[in-house]
Amino acid sequence: MSCFPYQEALSQALLAPEDTRRMDHAMASTLPVIMERAGMMAARAVCQHVRPCRVLVACGPGNNGGDGHVLARHLAERGWPVSVAVLHPPEPDSLADRMAKRWHGPVVAFTQEEARRADLVIDAVFGAGMNRSLPECVEDFFAAARQIIAIDVPSGLDGATGACSGRVAACRMTIALIRKRPGHLLEPGRSLCGEVVCVDLAAPAAAMIQMESVRLWENAPGLWRLPAQRPGDHKYRRGVVSICGGAAMHGAALFAFEAARHVGAGLVRLTVPAEAATLYRLASPAAIVDAQPMEQALEDERRHVWVCGPGLCPEEVERTLPCLQKSGRTIVADAGALSWAAGHPERLKGVSVMTPHMGEFSRLFGQVEGSRLEAARRAAARLGVVVVLKGADTVIAAPDGRLSINVHATPALAIAGAGDVLSGLVGAFLAAGLPAWEAAAAAVWVHGEAGRRAARRKAGWIVPEDLFGELGAARYAASKRSEGDSVCVRAE
Repeated sequence: MSCFPYQEALSQALLAPEDTRRMDHAMASTLPVIMERAGMMAARAVCQHVRPCRVLVACGPGNNGGDGHVLARHLAERGWPVSVAVLHPPEPDSLADRMAKRWHGPVVAFTQEEARRADLVIDAVFGAGMNRSLPECVEDFFAAARQIIAIDVPSGLDGATGACSGRVAACRMTIALIRKRPGHLLEPGRSLCGEVVCVDLAAPAAAMIQMESVRLWENAPGLWRLPAQRPGDHKYRRGVVSICGGAAMHGAALFAFEAARHVGAGLVRLTVPAEAATLYRLASPAAIVDAQPMEQALEDERRHVWVCGPGLCPEEVERTLPCLQKSGRTIVADAGALSWAAGHPERLKGVSVMTPHMGEFSRLFGQVEGSRLEAARRAAARLGVVVVLKGADTVIAAPDGRLSINVHATPALAIAGAGDVLSGLVGAFLAAGLPAWEAAAAAVWVHGEAGRRAARRKAGWIVPEDLFGELGAARYAASKRSEGDSVCVRAE
């Protein structure tokens, strides 16, 4: 495993179900204190984001319901008008039961009428531990609510995958306990959670030690670091990126070429068929275009990082990619290279990073059933390749099982050519010396940051060329950020 600043990335760690179980076990002796703190901090988060109003706290029979009863008590102590609706009572003498007995305010029926009467409904029914279909009465209850804030995750949402087990109501906000869950970032969960606020419960040191084995993160600076400029830099120290260009579709390779240039690569070269060389030179006066055979280009050992696929037809991939693989070069495979390997993913072994969208991924590995997260993880382990599964919730999977989820992006990037830009960024960061997983994760974040900046400047509608002028600022922003966009309310 490559090294990166784990402690700095701890705030970006995501809790999968097995991580949560390990932490709960480590906190077993202090769970009453932790539950009290969870409800108190959730109440504080509500007060920070909502004006006082009529609140109905919907509680289930488990620990999520226990958190809800504590929250109701703390809101009432602050003078808010609060009622509690209980779906099912907790087990006698359980921790949730003890917390429920400390609530002495109004208890109302768990009905649509009561949900409709409240200004705000707090969802503390099932949380992330639910593993069955959402009961219809719960679906109807939350469908009647004017606005909802969920504790942990919205009821019916799988905290591990973001999938729904029934009609899950959209929330104004979700209060994540200690850390976010994957389901807060993966669609459709991401769209249903609203703003995700993470509350710090000041968990015991033994529990936080359990997080050192976490292998799943929200992608943001801190998980990786981009090299800074140094006085002794020269173009070869900055890194050389080589792009394979096709004879017919020049634009894709040129997008990758310009992206690598604009994000700091020391030297970018295009290796193209001889008959297309003049067209490439005319398309970009800055282009260094090589029309030499691939075998001759590979004699230059400084040309270690190659981007293969954008704008290439299958025959062109056949002439270039196997040659690159045989030479042991560091390769970014995208577009045409993925189409060339459709149905035969083993053809991509020896590649360092591959960047498929969901359609390309399905053509490579077959229809995905279940979690995109696990599909990317399996593919990375199978091929020994870093997999960037692109989408609104891009997943970056390493062969050793590390995963990150990127939501730092914009729908404005849903345009042809944006993926070619991303390939160039991955190539540039590999050439700068980052290990493959970190280079891919950094490229995805910087790509999203550039897209967000371009979208603000162009009122939301951009073309790939708009990204180039934002890449320098996006890289600078990455170097200055130590955490992602998560909001954390800290215990005092």
